[in-house]
Parts: sequence; structure tokens; C-alpha cells
Amino acid sequence: MTANRIVNKFEYALFRHRALVIAAFILVTIFLVIKAASIKLDAGFTKNIPLKHEYMQTYLQHAEDFGGANNILVALCDNSGDIFNPEFFTTLRLTHDELLYTSGVDRVQVKSLFSPSTRFVEVVEDGFAGGPVIPADFIADAAGLAKVKQNVEKAGVVGRMVADDFSCAMISAQLLEIDPETNQKVDTISFAQTLEQNVRNKYSSDSTSIHIIGFAKMVGDVADGAKGVLLFFAIAIVVTAIMVYLFCGSLMLTLLPIGCSLIAVVWQMGLLSALGFGIDPMSILVPFLVFAIGVSHGVQMINSTGKRVASGMNAKTAAQASFRKLLVPGGVALLSDTVGFLTLLIIEIGVIRELAITASLGVAVIILTNLILLPVLMSFVKFSQKYQQRAAAGSPKMDKVWFALSAFATRKYAAVIIIITALLFAFGYMQTQQLKIGDLHAGAPALHEDSRYNQDTFLITDRFAISVDYLNVMVETIPSACTEHSIMQRIDNFQWLMSNVEGVQSTVSLASVSKTINAAFNEGNVKWRVLPRNTQSLVQASSRVETSTGLLNADCSVMPVMLFLEDHKAETLERVVTAAKKYSAEFSDEKTQFKLASGPAGVMAATNEAVAEAQQPMMWYVYAAVTLLCLISFRSIRATISVIVPLYVVSVLATALMTNLQIGLTVSTLPVIALGVGIGVDYGIYILSNMIQSLREGAPLREAYYQALKERGSAVLFTAITLAIGVSTWVFSALKFQVDMGILLTFMFVVNMLGAIVVLPAIAAFLWRKK
Repeated sequence: MTANRIVNKFEYALFRHRALVIAAFILVTIFLVIKAASIKLDAGFTKNIPLKHEYMQTYLQHAEDFGGANNILVALCDNSGDIFNPEFFTTLRLTHDELLYTSGVDRVQVKSLFSPSTRFVEVVEDGFAGGPVIPADFIADAAGLAKVKQNVEKAGVVGRMVADDFSCAMISAQLLEIDPETNQKVDTISFAQTLEQNVRNKYSSDSTSIHIIGFAKMVGDVADGAKGVLLFFAIAIVVTAIMVYLFCGSLMLTLLPIGCSLIAVVWQMGLLSALGFGIDPMSILVPFLVFAIGVSHGVQMINSTGKRVASGMNAKTAAQASFRKLLVPGGVALLSDTVGFLTLLIIEIGVIRELAITASLGVAVIILTNLILLPVLMSFVKFSQKYQQRAAAGSPKMDKVWFALSAFATRKYAAVIIIITALLFAFGYMQTQQLKIGDLHAGAPALHEDSRYNQDTFLITDRFAISVDYLNVMVETIPSACTEHSIMQRIDNFQWLMSNVEGVQSTVSLASVSKTINAAFNEGNVKWRVLPRNTQSLVQASSRVETSTGLLNADCSVMPVMLFLEDHKAETLERVVTAAKKYSAEFSDEKTQFKLASGPAGVMAATNEAVAEAQQPMMWYVYAAVTLLCLISFRSIRATISVIVPLYVVSVLATALMTNLQIGLTVSTLPVIALGVGIGVDYGIYILSNMIQSLREGAPLREAYYQALKERGSAVLFTAITLAIGVSTWVFSALKFQVDMGILLTFMFVVNMLGAIVVLPAIAAFLWRKK
């Protein structure tokens, strides 16, 4: 049975039982509306990391002993510039206790001046003396504060728990994946809200400011900004509705494609909820893309039906003819979108896989709502006499424009177009070689530089010698390795080399701490700040360091070297990781292995490497899927080349645009290229499907292209402009990554349209020589 016969049988059954079809859609929509109402924003730390990457295997292996990378830093700053006053220490204690008992926090890992594990050691006449930095009988008077200040200086926590200029104090905490109180996964967004309400709002005052950074807080701020996406979604619906009305001149024909596209979004949300998924803040923009794709295909349907009504058909016959005409090209385009999005599943990062599932579900349901439901609904529309007269008259001015553009299908003009396209491709390709993998700016790239989160980040980085951007190199060795000089010396040498790498702010390890303790055993003489060669002396130096410091495990078989970085920019991470790999290889042997990496910066480095590794395979899979579907649809290599080449050129130019706008390739921007390819292929498929039919009937190439433009050109041009206007409003978003996506998608919507109208016929002019 041929494809045409299958389509004809399906069309006959569909339009014979129109009422039943509409009733089925109503029932399914009601069910999915109920499901969609319960969907929630769902963010998780492990979803954002490549768990199978070698760095993350090291991270997970040692997370129980050394904590995870999902940490929170809370800096309290005294506005007078000096924390040693009673009011500040009262606030610090209350904030420490608040964080300690906050649900989802690993209480063992909460560290501040008030932690019992924050201790000092000093050399006295009889040997050593020490204790908690803040003693149990502490009273916040002049004498007590003076004593604490002395202890802080002796404890060596300046730059870590206390700012370099004594203007701030730090509380750090680790988050759990599972809350032991509820036995449920910790809700990251809810936790971020708790930090705002119970920490910042509760303890901030005229004299004390509170600054919070960390993954959970960043996600919470992104989620707050994502709520504004609803406003942009509403603006997009209004703009699209106005544009569709201007295009078709009918209120009913405006409401139908808009309504069917919104039904597709509802179905998408409902299906996600039914499958047990939430929607990640990073995927919050996908529903708009589904709406946009739905409108794109809906406009093609109403345009085709309107032209047939104008030619004398009744609404039902016109809707049937449009359904028969557009089901295959529209279905192939949407299947290309769906398969293209599914290729994102090869990237082993949870948030990208969820985005792939979200986008694929949304595009798949458009096949039902905009290619099946929409023509059925249109078969009931009563087209006014005024509309029919307007449609029958057409647009002589546009026909002249289309005829002028059809010259691109002649070799004279096609050669010029292909040369220009080749030059643009060469320029774009050179630019793509400079594309950076990872974040190119300090702070959270998802948020604007002037956002409160990024301002907090800059303050903490400026005033402390540590930041949330730290990387741990895990030294795996034999038990009791901290008593062997040769191993400890290698750790010390590795640490010294890494401390001299550009971008490393400070370093710490058991070896460096043991050197300080050894000097303390020798009257504090700096000449003794070395690792003892004598085993007993080395035991004496290293045994003073507790496992709670995070510098060793219980049997001293794992000792991290902690590298605090100036920022997490792509070039910083690349430079530090390259150096760490080089020195790790030099110092590793059978007994001792230097392994990357743990800590937030280690997670970022692993993510960057996973993105870099997945970039090319993802693009090959996307284009392989689109190429295969075009070959199946057109049954023509020439037609497939005509669609794919402009699409690929635009992808390269979009990557070049990212380079020039200083947008790095990250977890949030990597899927945009695939999304752009999926949406952009629609234009070429609709135009070429019409051309192919005319060419097979014997029409000359220019005439075939001219007829395709008259039939589909207005809808393609309208769709590209409408979608570009919709996403261009994203430049006003509170989310930086939405601004970046808006710029890239606007570019891809418009330039893919130009590729389909200008480059596609130029390529065809040389492939269909006899036409």
C-alpha cells in the first residue's frame, strides 16, 4: 500500500467521524489539564552533572567522607567594617544555629567560628595549648571579643571563615540529596526560599548584611526569574495572535491555530506530569518553543485551507485537501524536530535529557493537535464572503515579490548566492574554532551580572581567600600514608606547583597544614615549616589534624589537595585542569594516585568536558536524523541536499554568533543549536515539498519555485517574523541565559527562513540542471 493510499484512507476515516475525533480530543485535554495543574518546578544538583564522567566517579566515591559539591556559603558582613562587636556575634550565632537545623542540611558539615571543630593551637612554654576558637564560656564583651580575635588569628582561618579585613564572617554548609527527616529528595527551590526567609530576611539589619551563594541559591534565583517567563509567554501569545489576524484577516482563523498550539503545550505539561517529571528551570522556555512550532504549522494549514476555499471549495473539502497535502511534509518536519531533540539523550547530563524529553513530547503532540485536530475544526468554519473575495484576489504585490525572488532558482543569480553562502560559511567556521566550552564570565552565567546572587559572589570572592569555586584533587594511597615522608612530600610538591598556576587563589592540604604544625612544635620557627623526615615527628604533626577538616579520611588513605580558584570561567578551569592532569601524571605511581576531581569547580570541569565531548556527536546525530527523514519523504538525494546545506550553514553561523557575543557552550546553550535545527528544517521542507510536486509534473525549476512561494512563501515569511518578534522580547528577561537563548533563536528563526527562500533555490538551480 502506497503512502498516498494510507493518507487517503486516514483522511476518509478522520473526516467521516469528525464529531468523535473532537470528543476524544476534549476528553484527553481535560485529563491532561488536570495532570498539568500539578506539575512543579523541579531542580536537582545531580541532574546538572555528568555522573558517568571519570571526575564524577571520583566525586561520588568520596562524597560520604569529604562531602559533596552542593554547598552553601553564607557571609555575614558588618557594615562598620569590624565584626568584633556584640551585636554581630549574636547575629552570627543565631544564623549558624538556624542553618544547622534547617531541613536538608548535613549538620556535620556546617562550619563557622561557632563550630566546635573550629579550633586553634598555639605554642606555649609547656608545649601546646589550644581549644575552640569561641570557648564554651564566651561572653560577647570587650574581653571576650578580644580573646576570640586572638584565637581567630592563631587558628589560621583568616581568609576562610573570616574575611581578610575582618569585615565579614563565613558559615559554610553541605546539602544532602535525601532529607533524613522526611526521607524525600531535598527540594532545591524550596530550600533556596527557606534561606531567603529564615536567614537573609530574618537576620539582616541596618548593621549586618547577609550574602548567600551556592548551587541551591543560584537555582532558587533562576526559578524566581523563570516565573517571569509566564509574562513573556503571554506577550508572545498576544503578539502571535495579532500577527495571525493581520495575516488571515479572520478572528476565527486566528483563534484556531493559537488554540491548538496552546492545547499542545497543555498536553506536553500533562504528559510530563503523568510520566513523573517536573519541569526544570533550565527547560522553562521549551513550552514557548512548542507553542511557536505549533503556530508555524498551524499557519501553513490555515493558509492552505483559505486558498482552497477561495478557489471555490467548501470548508470541509478544503480542509480535507489541506490535510492530505500537508500531512506528509508537516509530519516529516515534526518528526525531524522530534528525532532531532531526542538526539540530546546521548548527553549524559540529567537536565539536558529532561529537556530532550520535554521538547520531544511537545513536538510529537503537535502532530495530533495541529495536523489532525486543526483541519478537523477548520472543516466546520464558515468562511465569510468577504474573506473568500480577499483570498481569491490574492496579493498582486506579493506575487511580484515572489516572482522577483524566483530568480534565485536561475544559475545566473544562484552562482552569486552560493559564493556568498560559501564565504559566510568559511567566516563562520573560522569563528567557531574560537568557541569556548563553559562559562565566559564570573558569577552565575544564568543570571545577569548585577543580580543579587552575582553581587554576593563578587563580594565573597573579593573579601575571602576562598570561594564556592574550589576543586579537590583526591590523592588515593595506602592506609596511614600521612606517616610516610615520600608520599607527603609528593603531595606538598604537587600543591606548590598548583598554587603557582594562574587562576588558583589559594591551596590547602594535609601536607601544608602538617608543615605549620611541625613549626609550632619547634617554637614557631618558620625554618621548621617543613615535612619531618622522621616518622615519629611526621605522625606528631599530622595526627593533630582531624578528619572533620576534610583534609583526610579515617585511615589517612585519601588526602585531598584543595584548590580555591579565582572564578569558574572556561579558560580558568581549562588552565587549572590541564596543569592538574600534567602534575598528577608526574606524581602518581602504583601506591599513590592523584585523581581529579571533586568540589564545585571539579563538577564544572567535568560538565565542560562532557559538553565538549557531546557537541560534535550531537550535531551529527541531529543532521543524520533530519537527512534520513528527508530522504524518506522526498525520495530524492538532490532535494535532501537542498534542505540540509542551508540548515548546516545557519548552524555554523549561529555558533559564530555565540563566539562574537561571548556566549560559551554550556549545559543551557548546547541544546539551542539542536532546537534551532529542529525548528529551521520546517521552512525548507514545506517549500521544497511543493517544488518537488511541480518538478515531477514537468514544470521548469523557476516556475516550480515561483508556485511554491505563492503557495507557501507568505506563511513561511510570516512564521519566521512572528516567532522572531516573540523571542526577541526575551532580551528584557531577568535571566541572562534566556536573553542569550532569545538572541540565538531570533537569529536562527530569521536566517533559517532566508536560507530556505534564498539559498535552497540557488542550490536546486545546479542540482536540477535540466529544469
